[in-house]
This record gives sequence, structure tokens and C-alpha cells, in this order.
Amino acid sequence: MQLTLEGISKKVGAETWLHDMSLAPHPGAVTVLLGATQAGKTSLMRIMAGLDTPSGGRVNVDGADVTGMPVRERNVAMVYQQFINYPSMSVADNIASPMKLRGEKGVADKVRELASKLHIEMFLDRLPAALSGGQQQRVALARALAKNAPLMLLDEPLVNLDYKLREELREELAQLFASGDSTVVYATTEPAEALLLGGYTAVLDAGELLQYGPTAEVFHSPASIRVARAFSDPPMNLIAGEAMSVGVQMNAGPALQIPLPPAASRALTLGVRASALRVYARPGDVALPGKVELAEISGSDTFVHVATPVGELVAQLTGVHDFDLGAAITLHLNPTQVYVFDQRGALLVAPQRGGRS
Repeated sequence: MQLTLEGISKKVGAETWLHDMSLAPHPGAVTVLLGATQAGKTSLMRIMAGLDTPSGGRVNVDGADVTGMPVRERNVAMVYQQFINYPSMSVADNIASPMKLRGEKGVADKVRELASKLHIEMFLDRLPAALSGGQQQRVALARALAKNAPLMLLDEPLVNLDYKLREELREELAQLFASGDSTVVYATTEPAEALLLGGYTAVLDAGELLQYGPTAEVFHSPASIRVARAFSDPPMNLIAGEAMSVGVQMNAGPALQIPLPPAASRALTLGVRASALRVYARPGDVALPGKVELAEISGSDTFVHVATPVGELVAQLTGVHDFDLGAAITLHLNPTQVYVFDQRGALLVAPQRGGRS
């Protein structure tokens, strides 16, 4: 199924929830809607589903205008942040319900197959209330997959689950989506989730569609500072700079030999991902001395906030590290890993793919 949104907008009273945007998710692939809370992801998905009518623009399915057609007349499967199951029906009956409505044969075998893929086959005879939150969300996902709809919409389906369950389900969903035929639209606030799911990513911010394309391309070549910050966790470090004949001069910091396009503006902004900063030097690196302001451990990484002459920087270090507050520290950065944006915030230079990390 080819879903196409043409010039979609949404206004509620005096507020604009969605600015004029066009988007065509790729059939048979995952399209991730990435953005912070209130970026417009849910509003856009509700229009895709037929739950809401846009204030302007058209929704087309396979070339036919379905704008305003209610959701009950569309073949759409949806999964929300809060799992929704039929409480009086067993897990098996929950999963089987869309297949029974279509009059399919061999339902029991298909239920067991889906349950096995989502690791809930041992719960088929139980009621949803007897399951944990993560298990109930797996039931809701299995029922959505059982519908076999050409369009599947998932609105932050893992956000209410604990860290370990999210990690498990992310990998399982990526595999399930890759083996399916549905067009999948998946909303998330987490860049790591977008990267894991792959496919295509649409970056939204304050109701605007900032960039859409293959996920890896959007991540490595963000069109603007707004995209770069949205597609970085923690947000990309931004450093003021100035164009020079041999590269870029960091304000109150070292010069970087970065080739600039001829028409580059004089005032520039440098972008550095937290993972590009290190506490040890490599050939060609520049040094940024500073003091530790905060060190926090998240999973298997340590995020160190460092006050430097060029501003506060956040470094993402692999492993668990212990830093004393106020301790002297030197961060190291290679110029080949620096993004350069012009004075309007548009991308001028991106690190080469496949380079050092």
C-alpha cells in the first residue's frame, strides 16, 4: 500500500499542531517519526489512520483520496503507548480476534507462530490481567501483526516498558518488520531506536517536518542544527566558530583544519557528537582542557559533562568510569569528526562515512 500525505496541516483553535508537510512512507519498510514530545508525531499518525481530519492537504492511499475517511473503513493496525487488550479474552483469543473476523483458517497455528516470535507462547491460556506490562504489550503487538494490515502504526509502543524489555522488543520488532510486507510507521523520541529499526526516518520538531530519508543518511548528514540535535542522544555539542583561510577557529579554542566550501559564512557553528570526544589522544587530535561538572552512568556508558573554554561539552565514554567533580580533564577531538553549520543553521560539512570513530 502506498500512503501519501500531500500538504498536510493541522490547526486546533489558534494553535498550529502540524505545519504544511508532505510525506510518502516507503511500502514494505519502516518509517520512523523521530522527535521530542509535542513534535507532532501522534497528530500525524492520527491523520494517517483516519482518526483525525487534517485542516489542509490530502491523504492518498494507492492514488485515491481518503481524506476524512474514518478509521473503521480503512485497513490499519495501531499500537499505542498504553497497551490495549480485551480483558475478558485469553491471550490466544486476543491474538486470534482479527483473523477470526476475516474468517481465516488455521488460526490456532498462526496464533502459536506469532506468540512464539514474541515469546509469549506460554501465556496463551491466561487473561491479560495476569501478565506483566511488557507481556501485555507483546500481546497487543501480536494482535496488530495478526491483523496483517497493509499499514501498521506504532505510537511509541515501548515507552512505558523498563529498559531491559525495551531493548529486547526493539530487536524483535526490527526482525519482524524486516520479514513483513506492511508499511510500518513507528513514532519514537529516541534516536537509538530509530537507528536500530533502520528503514527511513522523518525528523519532526514543533510540528514541522525537518528532514526525511534513509535513516543512516539522515543521521550522518543532518540537514540542519535542529535535525542534528533531534537525532543525537545526548544532544549534539554545539560550539561557536569562525571561518578562516585554513579551516575553522573555535571561539576561545584551537583552530581546526576543516576544508570549507567557498561560499561559507564567516560565523559558523561546529557540531560534535558526544561519542566523538575521548579522554585519550590519537594522531591529529586537538585537546580541549576542562573540569568535570558531572559524571553519570547510563547502561554501559559514562556521560561526562565538562566545562571547557569553548563551552560545556558532554562526552560519551564506553564503560563505567569514576570522575571526581571539579577534577581536571582533557577531552580530545579529531577534526574529521566535526560537523560544520552556517550562520542559518544549515549543514556545510559532515564527517566522512566510514572514518575513525
